Amino acid sequence: MQQVDKLLVHAHLFTMQGQGVGYSADGAVAIAGSMIVGVGPTPQLRSRFAPAEIIDAAGCAVLPGLIDAHMHTPLAVVRGVAQDVANWMQQALAPYTRHLTPQAMLAGTRLNILEGLRSGTTTFGDYYDPIPGWADAFDEFGVRARLTPMINALPAGGMAGWKVGALYPLDEEKGQRMIESAVSFVRDWQGAAGGRITTMLGPQGADMISADQLLQIKAGAQREGVMIHLHLAQGDREIEQMVKRYGRRTPAFLDKLGYLDEQLLGVHLTEATDEEAQLMARRGVRMALCSGSIGIIDGIVPPARPFKEAGGLVCLGSDQASGNNCNNMFNEMKLTALFNKIKYRDPTVMPAWEVLRMATIEGAQAIGLGQEVGSLEVGKKADLIVVDLTEPNLLPVLDEPVRTIVPNLVYAGTGREVRTVLVDGQILMRDGVMLTIDDRAVREQAQLEAQKVARRVAADPLHQGLALLEPMAQGQL
Repeated sequence: MQQVDKLLVHAHLFTMQGQGVGYSADGAVAIAGSMIVGVGPTPQLRSRFAPAEIIDAAGCAVLPGLIDAHMHTPLAVVRGVAQDVANWMQQALAPYTRHLTPQAMLAGTRLNILEGLRSGTTTFGDYYDPIPGWADAFDEFGVRARLTPMINALPAGGMAGWKVGALYPLDEEKGQRMIESAVSFVRDWQGAAGGRITTMLGPQGADMISADQLLQIKAGAQREGVMIHLHLAQGDREIEQMVKRYGRRTPAFLDKLGYLDEQLLGVHLTEATDEEAQLMARRGVRMALCSGSIGIIDGIVPPARPFKEAGGLVCLGSDQASGNNCNNMFNEMKLTALFNKIKYRDPTVMPAWEVLRMATIEGAQAIGLGQEVGSLEVGKKADLIVVDLTEPNLLPVLDEPVRTIVPNLVYAGTGREVRTVLVDGQILMRDGVMLTIDDRAVREQAQLEAQKVARRVAADPLHQGLALLEPMAQGQL
């Protein structure tokens, strides 16, 4: 018998192999080191492998770890400050972000990793201006991360105080500094932590940096062998800026620039038309869909359906807690399915199995990690989660005549049913208990830093323009 480190047995196993969910009623997974070395029926694997540890997954679903392809984790420290407003960036978030210290942002990152990990996220596609300790936090937790140092040429102070409708200036010297810093970050962290941490390059938006510097970033990404992570057609503000500056909408501008290809992960596509979405899919662009965030911020359902119908890969992202309020992929799966059914008035659109694939194998493929994670297969990394199906909201578990597990996971799951999480074969959470970090300390530090930020915002006259002050005064918050 082959010696292995761990053998999970008696699971409702969802491998995501093939075109569906790859279900097995009494499935098992064998793990040696960081790798999956066996997948199949429990009796078969019990006869083949001699494990150092057996994990009994009876009554549980075992799935690939969930992929959160697009996040801004430092903003978790200002969760709840920017909801239910029209000019989300200018009149809600920006007056807070100008007062975020490195300590506050790092506390937000750690809080978001904790939140995501507890709800089954094993791969974090974070996207922010690097701060000391940012990448190290993902290493410390033991999760997998696809980190993108963000690049823009906006003047100091960003968009705080910018007047809606004005053409904002670009500071190319600042843009150059950020490009050089981002490339340095990529060289330091690509393949770090035993391969758990990889990188992309991230122009914040085509409207926030010059065309010449966009081309410089593309050349740099090709040289370093990494993808580009870009907010794309993310709002009417961006489209207006692009038309004023270049006379073209963002997709047409990027197409002319030679940017629309498989190297590009385009985020949101909020303002893209169906035709623009189809064009980008045909060019090979991958789409990151953040249903919860865009629903709250813009009240829009992005064109993921025509993108997929044109052959494009779509992954899911939670974006940031200052817009979406949570970083939980169960939430994103459910909202993605519901919003698209409502938009198209068709209950068959975005079925549960399809959004589950978007959060696992198709998500991994979209961010360039499909050969490593996203499905439970021999030769892939042992990133997986154990979900307790005996929780009241996931019962009953029926196998015939209709199997109920996947619809219940997507439409009734909250993430709190996740019991155990493994990344690279290591158990990071067992039976709801974090093993790699001090859960309480992470929460307490985030609360402390958030209160400091709030006091700085309250002392800044700019906060008087916050859109939420009026409902506060009326007792609505």
